[in-house]
Amino acid sequence: MPGARPDTYWRSRWLFERAVAALYLLAFLGTAVQFVPLLGEHGLEPVGRWVTSVPFTASPSLFYLAPKDIVFRAAAWLGVVLSAVAFSSWPQQRGAGTAATVWAILWVLYLSFVNIGQTFYSFGWEILLCEVGFLAIFAGSSRTQPNAWLRWMWRWTLFRLMLGAGLIKVRGDICWVDLTCLDYYYETQPMPNPLSWYFHWMPHGVHAAGVVVNHFVELVVPFGLFLPQPIASVAAVIIILFQSALIVSGNLSWLNWLTIVLCLPVVADRWLSWMPVRPAASLEAPAFRLTSYGVAAIVAALSIAPTINLLSPRQSMNASFEPLHLVNTYGAFGTITRERFEIVLEGTDADTPGETAQWREYEVRGKPGDPARLPPQVAPYHLRLGWLMWFEAMSPAPSSRWFINLVAALLRGDRETLGLFARNPFPDRPPRFLRAQYYRYQFATPEEHRQSGNWWTRQPTGTFFGPVSLSQLERRGGSSDPP
Repeated sequence: MPGARPDTYWRSRWLFERAVAALYLLAFLGTAVQFVPLLGEHGLEPVGRWVTSVPFTASPSLFYLAPKDIVFRAAAWLGVVLSAVAFSSWPQQRGAGTAATVWAILWVLYLSFVNIGQTFYSFGWEILLCEVGFLAIFAGSSRTQPNAWLRWMWRWTLFRLMLGAGLIKVRGDICWVDLTCLDYYYETQPMPNPLSWYFHWMPHGVHAAGVVVNHFVELVVPFGLFLPQPIASVAAVIIILFQSALIVSGNLSWLNWLTIVLCLPVVADRWLSWMPVRPAASLEAPAFRLTSYGVAAIVAALSIAPTINLLSPRQSMNASFEPLHLVNTYGAFGTITRERFEIVLEGTDADTPGETAQWREYEVRGKPGDPARLPPQVAPYHLRLGWLMWFEAMSPAPSSRWFINLVAALLRGDRETLGLFARNPFPDRPPRFLRAQYYRYQFATPEEHRQSGNWWTRQPTGTFFGPVSLSQLERRGGSSDPP
């Protein structure tokens, strides 16, 4: 509670701020590379349409002033630069005001992207980064005593994150109760990584034990965060180890990494004595202390709706209750899919898409495609198109406007869109026709892998969309952007 030894959390705060800055840098870098093809003026979900139909007060963003590609790129690269500056510790060394200014600009910039990011920024770790980034504004300088109220606000965020994930599971899918979820998860998760195949083929008993551990860490351990030291630090270390296991078994963007980051302010300095950071003289100004009281009051007031949601049997997952995303509700994998379906985009330059046409596949970065290709490690980087393709494949036909726009962009040979793919199978000119095939993917058995070298097996289950030409698509009104 407030009143703990003032020199207890100097090292953990230093480590926490560096880690938040590193994740900001990664998030802005991904935005600099992916935002324009996904959401730019000619993107799959153009921001221009959003800002003309959604009022600023409902989704505040700097980009209402100028929803232009050059502005998106400039803001993203500014975020990259300021993240690197924050990582360097220079703002914290200059004083609390300088540090707060840098953190505030980072928060406003990223919030501006999230609030116009639509489907492509609808993930829980986006609003979590906004929430954590907002609180970082008030962390103080390297000479300011770590604020006790702020530490409790970070713990409260971590508590809601972990407990929300645990409750949504036991409420959402029977496999979390009968201990079978991990029999499916490693194969059907959005983006398996190089070790997912090995985790999948572990015995059922290991999978069942993993579900029990999951319930313990998400439903019991979070309460330890509010207990005295060293119990709180032990709880944080358990969560760190649990999140590390999730990191090595799949690609969940920066969700697990940011959860680990939130554990850092909980860990007392006695656990971090190996770090060269030394406590400085305390210079906490009265204004700084009063600000922390005000922020705590705001967080307390905004916590009412998320707490009610957390206790509700109709719990919402990864939701905000106000447009600044200051206090949110979280959850992950409330349901587990039992089968993995993938959409494989194919093009042909044949005059007609008949039986004699030769089709070439587009490879979505990070996604299963060629059965012989080992799933890559991409996290904590976030490949947004790959994640949305996973959601889109949950129905046997297109359910999103952005997917039709994606088909149109490939038929036009749009360079920005092609940059989202591992390679362009039509380097000379765009294909005449494009189709999307629907496959069921399964991890190859150990015996199948030994014989063929393949990591996956796949069976065609039909055509997801097409074949279609650009002119046919335009006659249907299926493209948001003229050729």
